[in-house]
Amino acid sequence: MPKIFNPLTAELDGRYIWQHELVSLHLMKEKAIWLEKENALLLADTHFGKAAHFRKAGIPVPESIHLDDFHRISSLLSKTGASKVFFLGDLFHSESNESWFTLLEFMELFPEINFHLVMGNHDILPDSLYESSALKIHKGNLLLGNLVLSHEPQEGLPKSKLNICGHIHPGIVIKKNSKQKFRLPAFYFKNNSLILPAFGQFTGLYCMDLKSAECAMVTTLERVIPIKLNNKVG
Repeated sequence: MPKIFNPLTAELDGRYIWQHELVSLHLMKEKAIWLEKENALLLADTHFGKAAHFRKAGIPVPESIHLDDFHRISSLLSKTGASKVFFLGDLFHSESNESWFTLLEFMELFPEINFHLVMGNHDILPDSLYESSALKIHKGNLLLGNLVLSHEPQEGLPKSKLNICGHIHPGIVIKKNSKQKFRLPAFYFKNNSLILPAFGQFTGLYCMDLKSAECAMVTTLERVIPIKLNNKVG
């Protein structure tokens, strides 16, 4: 059942409610988006299975890094009461490994949730594996009201549509002083596309040009912080 949103919650759980001309989006500090009207959770670039892929290549990466990602998804479902989850591509990193079955077991814990996958460039598993899972597969862009959900940013969309996507793993460099700077994951808006930060912890971070952004909101463990809104740096 969807949770009734209390505006005070935003202060308590660190979300930032970004008002686009078409829709209000709850940008969550966990690097996801909650759509209140659709009661849907959006996240991109989980890259489950990447740790096992590295271990197969002889690089010791613990599986616990993905288990923490599962915990964050579970926490978001509890927090929002979302009835739908849309993975915006790169759900699984590469070829099938034992982590795929862990993902299936995780989704089975939530039989009331509809899980969707908008396919990304890393989603290369055999069709039979997707078909036997709880996922509803979308091989092209998915229209959700005024929103166009995709893996990669889309060009040439009308102003009546907002593209929400992933793929880039956007981040922003924050300079504290002349000697200190931080790279933080970010929600990055430009050319009618809102790019989500990569949800998975075992992913890279591509530093974006803040000057080119129309809006940019960085994520920390505590909250989402807008640092540029409507071409104005805050």
